[in-house]
Amino acid sequence: MKMNIIGKNMEVSDYLKGVVEKKVSKLARYLRPETEVNAVLSMLRGRHVVEVTIPFGDIVLRGEETTGDMYASVDNVLKKLEKQIIKHRTRLGRKFREEAFTKETTEYGEEYKNIESEAQPRVVRTKRFAIKPMTLDEAVMQYELLGHSFFVFRNAGTGEVNVLYRREDGELGLIEPEID
Repeated sequence: MKMNIIGKNMEVSDYLKGVVEKKVSKLARYLRPETEVNAVLSMLRGRHVVEVTIPFGDIVLRGEETTGDMYASVDNVLKKLEKQIIKHRTRLGRKFREEAFTKETTEYGEEYKNIESEAQPRVVRTKRFAIKPMTLDEAVMQYELLGHSFFVFRNAGTGEVNVLYRREDGELGLIEPEID
């Protein structure tokens, strides 16, 4: 497993880097050896934020946790990731290592015995609407006027469908799809 640990708005000490590597390496039992794991450690308004992203193939596992302590954030984000892996293990089994799910114990957190019985989210409404080409500035204005948590539009410059959304830090994010 290849691990990238990056500090954002902070310097990551060797000790902290070692702790993160040690803890994240416990997830190796679920992942293939060539899997790349990206961890971003940052400070945001006095809070410690840990974001771990594990891309492989067409699936991206991502967890983010914010607490007052960096080590607690690391532990919590790894619990989240392990819970995601176990929750979706039947679908992920083909992409992960098959032998990863033979053990009954988990590395982090409690045993997730009845996680499969949790209600899966379902689509309860389908909405169709025409999307007209608009510039990014027009889309931002329309997004602000609507007051939704996201806004889908066709980018007049690229012709692609884009999504505007509000980030946790209050700024806007733009999703631009990449067609392979």
